[in-house]
Order: sequence, then C-alpha cells, then structure tokens
Amino acid sequence: MIAVASDELRLEDVETYLDGITIANALSFRKIFDTSKATMMLTDADMMSIGARIQAYLKIDALGPLAIVAVTDRAYQQAKLFEVLAEGNRPVKIFRELHAARQWLDQVSPPP
Repeated sequence: MIAVASDELRLEDVETYLDGITIANALSFRKIFDTSKATMMLTDADMMSIGARIQAYLKIDALGPLAIVAVTDRAYQQAKLFEVLAEGNRPVKIFRELHAARQWLDQVSPPP
C-alpha cells in the first residue's frame, strides 16, 4: 500500500488516511507513506495526536511495516518524531528516496 501526500499535509489529511486504512482492515498491510510532494504543516501537537492514535491501533491489531519517504529536513524531523511517538512492535524506517523505501519494504516484508 502506497500513500502519496501532496500539497499541504495537515492533521486532517493524516486522520483521513488512518480512518481509510482502518475501515479497509489494512492496518497489518505493509505501507509506504511518501511525503516527497508535500509541504509539512503538522505541529508538534498534531504529531502527539497521531502518535496517540497509532498507540491505540497497536492495542487492536498488528500494524504492518512502514517506510516513510521524507526528502526535506522538516519532513525528516517529523518522521523521526513519529517514529518515537508511534513506537510499537513493527518495523518503521525513514528514507530520502522512494526506491530505497521499496527495497527495504521488500526485504522486511516480501509481497504476497
């Protein structure tokens, strides 16, 4: 599953994405979240909210591996914060390039 954020990425966008994968019963799927085409508009409070939501999901289902593509320094810093706040029993790794993210995901969770 690949999600590509574009334009301004806000809390509402992330919540809509999380709602969608939850409704689709896709929490356990492997995922790439690509922010390379987005301007990060998330605050630290937004990141805390997202982290809390992920912690709640961890209590109801196993979460699949997540590769985050973050090309700007701000996106990378926020991805690192997410990694800490959403810590759980699943692999999460941050990349500067989509190709590297795909390669890693194929190594940790080969496609069916």
